[in-house]
Amino acid sequence: MMRRGDDAGYDRSLTMFSPEGRLYQVEYALEAVRRGTLVIALKSKYGATLVTRKKFTKLMDSSTIEKIFQMDEHMGCAIAGLHADSRILVDYARVQCQVHRLTYSEPVRIQTITRKLADIKQQYSQHGGVRPFGSSLLIVGVDPDGMPRITTTSPSGTYWSWRGTAMGRNSDAARETLNKELNDEMSLEELVKLGIKILKESTDEEFEDENLSIATISAEERKFELLKYDRIKAYL
Repeated sequence: MMRRGDDAGYDRSLTMFSPEGRLYQVEYALEAVRRGTLVIALKSKYGATLVTRKKFTKLMDSSTIEKIFQMDEHMGCAIAGLHADSRILVDYARVQCQVHRLTYSEPVRIQTITRKLADIKQQYSQHGGVRPFGSSLLIVGVDPDGMPRITTTSPSGTYWSWRGTAMGRNSDAARETLNKELNDEMSLEELVKLGIKILKESTDEEFEDENLSIATISAEERKFELLKYDRIKAYL
């Protein structure tokens, strides 16, 4: 989209600030995330869960569509935005998780890998000849101390930690419901049910149970698990 007026032309270069101090290419990347499929993450002292849905046509093989990825035994992530950009970031995170295990003989902390991803994203918002990653990652896991964590990374290179959050289309409405109903005493099963409920209420389109994609991780077992179709159907 061509801009007109005082800010015309400032969206053609990644490294050029507008007179208002804005980087339009980074803002466009953020818009790509906001238009992505809704992803919800919730946690309590008993664990954490990711709930989202996959979009595909009848002619597509649904097993090839991925919205949730395992990054290490104790953590995984869901994506919002451009899938190709997300896949590159997930592959980078998986390598960094294994490098940390080989170097320190322990699993990497959630905030450590989140910061590494945010550092890469920030670099791609600062140099000419590249574009920002049009993707945000919503990471859940359990740290070595047994504490469940939820973190997010932004195309701008910033990152945050949450009790519960949402990314993608209609994420504001989902966060409002989370703020009202989420509490730290909920069991893992209750977290999954709340996530499904919020996803249904916040999604304009109808979707079937095979569209759902859910992952959980228990604070006690510390094993990231992507739920099979029969277990998802049981929750519904």
